[in-house]
Amino acid sequence: MKKLFLIFALTLCAVLADAQTVKHITKAEFLEYVWNYEENPNEWTYKGDVPCIVDFYATWCGPCKRLSPILEELQNEYAGKLVIYKVNTEVEQELAGVFGVQSIPTVLWCPKSGKPTITKGLMPKENLVQMITEFLMVK
Repeated sequence: MKKLFLIFALTLCAVLADAQTVKHITKAEFLEYVWNYEENPNEWTYKGDVPCIVDFYATWCGPCKRLSPILEELQNEYAGKLVIYKVNTEVEQELAGVFGVQSIPTVLWCPKSGKPTITKGLMPKENLVQMITEFLMVK
């Protein structure tokens, strides 16, 4: 019985390690992974290898709390094809200000090439998938 439990626990750990999760990032990480607006303020230059979504949220925000598990699902469904980041607007106020975030959730959609776009408010999963496939060009 103990061996069976140990095998189950190790298998579960391996599965969880392979699962992609949404990454909470700071301004410094945003500058490194997404766009360094301090070095290149006048020209959008996406730094990632795959498209990304940046969710600007706050911990007290009800719609943000409803969006969070949907983004986790999408990160797992599009693992390796898309990266999803979260930015806490109360902690990273400067970063939120760069994008004019005044209501949350606000989502920044960053395609591999081309300019990003922003959507505001809670969107159903179907609309998020549509943005991923049509705007970010991720299948």
